[in-house]
Amino acid sequence: MPEAASVTPAALKGSAAAAVLLMLFNEDEAAQILSRLEPDEVRQLGNAMYDVADVEVDEVNQALDHFVSKAKKRTTIGYGATQHIRGAMTKALGEERAETILARITPPTRSTQLEMLKWMDAKEIASLIEAEHPQIMAIVLAHLEAPVAADVLQLLPAEYQEEIVYRIATLGPVSNEALDDLEQLLMRGPATKKQGAASQRGGTIEAAAIMNNVRKDNEQRIIKALAKRDKMIAQTIEEEMFVFDNLIDMDDKNLGTLMRTVDSQVLVVALKGANEVLKAKIFACMSARAAQAIADEIEERSPIRLAEVIDAQKLIIGTARRMADAGTIMLGGKGNDFV
Repeated sequence: MPEAASVTPAALKGSAAAAVLLMLFNEDEAAQILSRLEPDEVRQLGNAMYDVADVEVDEVNQALDHFVSKAKKRTTIGYGATQHIRGAMTKALGEERAETILARITPPTRSTQLEMLKWMDAKEIASLIEAEHPQIMAIVLAHLEAPVAADVLQLLPAEYQEEIVYRIATLGPVSNEALDDLEQLLMRGPATKKQGAASQRGGTIEAAAIMNNVRKDNEQRIIKALAKRDKMIAQTIEEEMFVFDNLIDMDDKNLGTLMRTVDSQVLVVALKGANEVLKAKIFACMSARAAQAIADEIEERSPIRLAEVIDAQKLIIGTARRMADAGTIMLGGKGNDFV
């Protein structure tokens, strides 16, 4: 009876190959590597390490071969570059002159204490800052990803939420001294003051990104409170929250209802600057005859100033918002909520 042909295992790739390599290091060496990764990367790699716990010898060899092949194409010039540059400058110029030069040319960096925020969940962050000044709360939220910031915002006292969003929207450059105070809060220890360039965070775009992840009931309450404080800021945030391209997230029924209320000439101008995917979706919600007429007119129109296109798109978005407020349409949602 002929001997069965051996089957070569499929080569491990991506996180699986990285997990195999990491498990070949001792704990201290593996820890040094993990400390350089982002939280999501650590979680992904940790899961992969469990998955490859029973990996075969051939698969280990393939992973090593793949690593060696990749490594041969890289240089080590960037590894430890900061220490190398500082050492060379100091030896060449002396410590005082080297520090003067390095202060001018070194890219701005901060300690890794703010990175702790990435490893904390929303409840931990909210608990840490709930007794702080709203400005501190705003700076913290401005350093978070929008979905996490929204979760934290909703866990903070309701009476502060509008204040926090307003401060995020109007947040200018944050000085290094203020960031040091924030790091001190995170570490619950002394901070060393450093002079240097300010850090730009916040603004209405960032505030809008956070608000886009807030539940509908909280969103309406916060926006109304913001409008009482500063109508222009509230309006700007609302405009940033839902723009013309967001119409692509609407379902066909609601989009069709909206399109039936829009003047055809306004739609022609608005679609002149729209992407093809959105155009196709809007045309699909119209009768074939109406869609063809709009498409023909767009083609025949001479170039239109961008400002006119933006104004037309804002008119349609304004109509959409009014219809959504009246309950006539739903603009698309965040989970089970709708804006």
